[in-house]
Amino acid sequence: MGPAGGRPRFYVGLGLALASSAFIGGSFILKKKGLLRLCRRGRTRAGQGGHAYLQEWLWWAGLLCMGVGEAANFAAYAFAPATLVTPLGALSVLVSAVLSSTFLNEQLNVHGKIGCFLSILGSTVMVIHAPQEEEVSSLESMAEKLKDPGFIVFAACVLVSTLLLVFVAGPRYGQSNVLVYVLVCSAIGSLSVSCVKGLGIALKELFSGKPVLKEPLGWVLLVCLVICISIQINYLNKALDIFNTSVVTPIYYVLFTTAVMMCSAILFKEWQHMVLDNIIGTISGFLTIVSGIFLLHAFRDMPFTPNLLPLFLQQGGTDLRASWRSADRHQSCQHQPLLPSEDKGSQSTEEEEEGEGV
Repeated sequence: MGPAGGRPRFYVGLGLALASSAFIGGSFILKKKGLLRLCRRGRTRAGQGGHAYLQEWLWWAGLLCMGVGEAANFAAYAFAPATLVTPLGALSVLVSAVLSSTFLNEQLNVHGKIGCFLSILGSTVMVIHAPQEEEVSSLESMAEKLKDPGFIVFAACVLVSTLLLVFVAGPRYGQSNVLVYVLVCSAIGSLSVSCVKGLGIALKELFSGKPVLKEPLGWVLLVCLVICISIQINYLNKALDIFNTSVVTPIYYVLFTTAVMMCSAILFKEWQHMVLDNIIGTISGFLTIVSGIFLLHAFRDMPFTPNLLPLFLQQGGTDLRASWRSADRHQSCQHQPLLPSEDKGSQSTEEEEEGEGV
């Protein structure tokens, strides 16, 4: 990438990636709204194998929104390496979290907000230290890379693990573990990104006047892309129907990004020429994302209470609550009670016991 044309191409890819994140984040909300409407009508849920969502216009609006986002994402891969485009998908986490709290009444606790922030921070670090991919300028060179033994082994592992998740883990744990269906989407998604990259090269050659339509590789990549996207849509619907949107979206991002990074490193040899600083930065950014997602997923149902504070802060809180209790016994009827419901219940129980003793 030369200095003259490299910087405009970088900004084009960056803008397309940002637009893609906005559309994809909004698509999660529209799809979830459509699935909730079907659930209120008593229709068979997608998590139970139903496909009634095909008759819901909100779901189709979400699919259209996702299609626009994926199209922008498709174009971004043609202008920038996968290691730049994929981490920017973290912004869809922020969009989805904000919109879900507004339109779906799904609240994020303090841990979830910190987790989203860490995910975005880690993605930024990964972009800054992103490795450079090998230049692939023609379908012939893309075909040579697809024949690489390392990529063949990776693709075989992805297909075998997907079959195990679908036919073994799915019936047993799909309704209780969010990772099952999201892993299917992420693993297949890594292959779809490779197809997108190859089709982007084919479109470039087509616009330059080369007879790309006669090349069988382009059609094979197109068919594989359609199959991969169909599988992703099906199992992403299952995950969204069963689990909270604010949980599905970040986990899907982390697993999808990890799978794409692995696939790009194997297919395009992105890590071969990296210096030590970029290696440490990339790994640190990835671990920061994982930490953020752990906070979001592991503590999503845990409220932030004084019991979670350190002991010296808990001691101060105990003295404060004791002073509130003593003040509450002498308060006038013009003031609102400061005690929680359980304290008032224990106080009334003590009064009843004293009455019985008399």
